[in-house]
Amino acid sequence: MSFFRSHNDSVDVPGQRSQPPDDLSMIPAWSVVLAIAAFASMQYLVHFVLPHHKPDMLPMRLLMGYSWGTLFASYVLLVGYVSRDVKRRNMSPGLWMLIVIMMPGGIGAIVYFLLRQPILSRCPHCSTEIASSYNFCPQCQFQMAPVCGQCFRGVEITDVYCKQCGHDLQEDQVPARLKAFRD
Repeated sequence: MSFFRSHNDSVDVPGQRSQPPDDLSMIPAWSVVLAIAAFASMQYLVHFVLPHHKPDMLPMRLLMGYSWGTLFASYVLLVGYVSRDVKRRNMSPGLWMLIVIMMPGGIGAIVYFLLRQPILSRCPHCSTEIASSYNFCPQCQFQMAPVCGQCFRGVEITDVYCKQCGHDLQEDQVPARLKAFRD
C-alpha cells in the first residue's frame, strides 16, 4: 500500500458516492521530495554557509535552521497540494500556481483557499455536473444522498431518526440503493 496515492484513487461502491481522497494523499511525491530538499538546504545554509564565530550561539542556529527549514518545507508542500487541488476543481492550474508562488508570505495560498470552486461530481442518472453537497440532482431529481422525508435535510445512512426534526426515518420511502446500507 502506497502512502501517496494518485488524486484519482477512489473506491467506487455501487449505490454510494465515491469519496474524495484524503488531504495528505493530495500532496504529490515531487512536492515531498522538494520539501525534504528545502529543509536540508536550510540546515546546510544555517550551519555551514553562514558565518558563525561564537560557539555559544549553537542553540540559536539550531532554532533558526529548524524554524526556517520547516517554514520553507511547509510552503513547498502547500504549493504541491494546490497544484493537484486546482485540477480537481476544474480551475486554471497555470494562473493559480502563478498566484500562489508569486504572492509573498503565503498570501496567494490564502487567496486560493478563499476563492476555490466547490468539487463537482456527476449525477449517475443524467450525467449533470453538480456540487457534491447536493442531496438531489437539480435536473432529474435523482436522490444523491439520504435525506429526511419530512424536512428533506441530509441524514446519515445509519440514522434512525432525523437530527433536525426527529422524524422516524424508517417510515420514509428510501431508494433501494440507499436503503441497502441501512439494513
